[in-house]
Amino acid sequence: MREHSPLLDLRGSVAPPDDHPEQGVPWHWGDPFAEQRTATRGVAVVDRSHREVLKVTGEDRLSWLHLVISQHVTELPENTGTEALVLDHHGRVEAHMILAYENGTIWLDSYPGEQVTSALPKGGPQRLLDYLEAMKFWSKVDITDETGDRAVLTLLGPDADQVLSTVDIELPAAPYAVTGFDGGFARRMPWPGRSGVDLVVPRAELTAWWERLTDAGARPAGSWAFDALRVESLRPRLGVDTDDRTIPHEVGWIGSAAHVAKGCYRGQETVSKVHNVGRPPRRMVLLHLDGSPEIYPETGDPVRLGEKVVGRVGSVAQHHELGPVALALVKRSAPIDAELLAGDGDRVVQASVDPDSVPEEGAAPGREAAQRLRG
Repeated sequence: MREHSPLLDLRGSVAPPDDHPEQGVPWHWGDPFAEQRTATRGVAVVDRSHREVLKVTGEDRLSWLHLVISQHVTELPENTGTEALVLDHHGRVEAHMILAYENGTIWLDSYPGEQVTSALPKGGPQRLLDYLEAMKFWSKVDITDETGDRAVLTLLGPDADQVLSTVDIELPAAPYAVTGFDGGFARRMPWPGRSGVDLVVPRAELTAWWERLTDAGARPAGSWAFDALRVESLRPRLGVDTDDRTIPHEVGWIGSAAHVAKGCYRGQETVSKVHNVGRPPRRMVLLHLDGSPEIYPETGDPVRLGEKVVGRVGSVAQHHELGPVALALVKRSAPIDAELLAGDGDRVVQASVDPDSVPEEGAAPGREAAQRLRG
């Protein structure tokens, strides 16, 4: 297990509970609601150094990666990024990563501990790094684990560019824009909240970079604030908001992380079929929870309509404006305006779906084409 971030040793840092998924980085810095407000109205910085970082180089880097992930990257321009998935043969999500292409190098970062459970060759689950190594075959690529040498910090809020200018970083405004600097790179993200900027810096300089950013005006914020804004933004975390049956269409990863027209990757048949002629069996929604501060559902708890289980609870957060909320995967057949129950045992609370979180469903392109032919 990787050692915890050195920022946990700084004054004011509060570590997460022992069973929390954000182990290794600060949970908050004394006032998580004020941290959220600053992250939406000013600028805050979050330690996300527990993320795993991989580096892909070699002349076949783009063409090879294009074949093993769900995103179209053969023509990915330099100084840009995207999101991508690894799927199993049935189109179920096994890994999620964020890419940055800078100075001839592809950087992949993901939450710690992600595994490809249907990995080839046979032998049980594999780390993402090991899976990618097994899929190299004769391709001219090199994959290295940079987690011990690189760390992720994230700026949140409308004033992030002011902090960037103070530390001499210029970053275009386009989503997923990437720019390099001495020792690392910056990547603009469209979430959580209205905007974010990831900084990948040398791990040995993590504390120094933290001090530079806070001296430039960024308020320290913890993973609590990041997750609350992520939940508000309807952005899932793999293994928390997903289960072993989740397909990309259910959690909003079509387009942003899975390309519907690209072939030749594992699981693409499901991606194409559901997009063109079908409907996903479930959808991810935002639940408003009606409970006391001591009673909340937990990740994996059931969502019920009366006595019938219609979904599962994912990320649970206390939001500075929305109050207690959660992401949940619920059946498409479940009525949106129904009063639901979320939780299990002595932590059951009433829950209601935020109607603005329900994804719009347009006509399936394949169905429309078939109807035109029949007509």
